[in-house]
Amino acid sequence: MTSLRKTVASHRRVVIKIGSALLVDRGTGLKSGWLEAICADIAALRKQGTDVLVVSSGAIALGRTVLDLPAGALKLEESQAAAAVGQIALARAWSESLSRQEIVAGQILLTLGDTEERRRYLNARATINQLLRIGAVPIINENDTVATSEIRYGDNDRLAARVATMTGADLLILLSDIDGLYTAPPHLDPQAQFLDTIPTITPEIEAMAGGAASELSRGGMRTKIDAGKIATAAGCAMIIASGKVDHPLRAIEEGSRFSWFAPSGTPVTARKTWIAGQLQPAGQLHVDAGAQKALGIGKSLLPAGVRRVEGHFHRGDTVAILDIDGREIGRGLASYDADEARQIAGRKSADIEALLGYAGRAAMVHRDDMVITRAGRAALEQEEDVAHA
Repeated sequence: MTSLRKTVASHRRVVIKIGSALLVDRGTGLKSGWLEAICADIAALRKQGTDVLVVSSGAIALGRTVLDLPAGALKLEESQAAAAVGQIALARAWSESLSRQEIVAGQILLTLGDTEERRRYLNARATINQLLRIGAVPIINENDTVATSEIRYGDNDRLAARVATMTGADLLILLSDIDGLYTAPPHLDPQAQFLDTIPTITPEIEAMAGGAASELSRGGMRTKIDAGKIATAAGCAMIIASGKVDHPLRAIEEGSRFSWFAPSGTPVTARKTWIAGQLQPAGQLHVDAGAQKALGIGKSLLPAGVRRVEGHFHRGDTVAILDIDGREIGRGLASYDADEARQIAGRKSADIEALLGYAGRAAMVHRDDMVITRAGRAALEQEEDVAHA
């Protein structure tokens, strides 16, 4: 094992993606024994202090088995009907299996807009993080009952990568019917070589991806490489491993073969770089000297430190943070719409409920959703130099 690779349990937060073929047998339905085994693995990880999220395929596959739909490609309305039936059974199976490990399951169904639109992204993230805080395991799937080809992720590999980046996970595990990445599809090329560690996803690595291997799964190696690009760019490592064995997570820990994709940075750094460099601010928050100093030492921006609010923005939009001289010292994602921000600007967080009619969030911009610019840090350092002169 190279120095890049770490044990699963050494990670703080792990997203596990499970393919349809691992959970559902085309003839007999749910693979209950396998599900019990991986729930035991999840319980063991949690006992070692690791947060666990599961992105579980299988709703359509399970539903088509229950409905006895014919083999082969399904029409859109058939897939949606199968998902409606299968998701109930899938959620119940996860809930019952985890409960035998004394773990509560929480179901979350996402559509593409839930991670691409800022406000819905924040709501989804807040819900998932709250489930983790109270000790539950989120079981996440795409909402196939309403998603069409134009508004869907298209596979749970990419969905799992989006979930991993959204929640700041530091490891994404894609359990599949193959044990990792090969230089060519191994079932077609007996000379294909297994790739143990992938430091960077290059065009050559992308060219090695093949197609889907099962009618129960939309994804193939191509979607896994796409997921790897999303995850590793945000500082999240990724593993592709076989899920065909019982206790697949334990097997990884005990040395079974898998492909490791190294992260390019850390989740926090990657996300804050995204906030600072890629989004145009929809508004401005002018802050006082006390707030500027607090931001410089890593604090959140509270309403009390905001002197003026400009622009028309919604919760989750990017706003620029300006000092008393009008210089931009940071950017972040607003916790309130512009009108609400104006109402609570300059007031204590304890007054928010009385002013807005609901409790809301204590920070105008939370430190996890904020980056201080170089100019902002330079201004703070200059201020400190003057104070100590």
